[in-house]
Amino acid sequence: MQLDFWQLSRDPVEHVVALIAARTRQAGERLLVIDSDADRRVGLSRAMWEGDPQAFLANGEASAPHAARQPILLSADCAAPNDARYCVIADGEWRAEAEGFARVFLLFGDADIQAARATWRQFDGRDDVTRSYYAQENGKWAKKA
Repeated sequence: MQLDFWQLSRDPVEHVVALIAARTRQAGERLLVIDSDADRRVGLSRAMWEGDPQAFLANGEASAPHAARQPILLSADCAAPNDARYCVIADGEWRAEAEGFARVFLLFGDADIQAARATWRQFDGRDDVTRSYYAQENGKWAKKA
């Protein structure tokens, strides 16, 4: 599993999720976006629907009747009816079930730094996990580790 830690500092989570979703779709992958807050999921969905018209990001809730057909699903749970291999944890709360994905993006803000560090340490010495850390520098995302 590729586990990417993205520290939010400047851009709101909605913008970052839309950025990751666009890159995921460009790579030909499906995506599950996890957030326990239903209102925030609505905002995340809106950001993807209303973003750049050239990067149209169709999405829906994982509980919807035709969820399996959606390239991007939003859910409070870590289950992907669309067979997504990529997952964004938008609320910063690590879930053990995320280990079943090929690539996981863990987004976290200042309030979640300690939890993110604990999750990073949880994967120390694991040969089956490649970790990376990203932060914003001069308005762009930069890989730190």
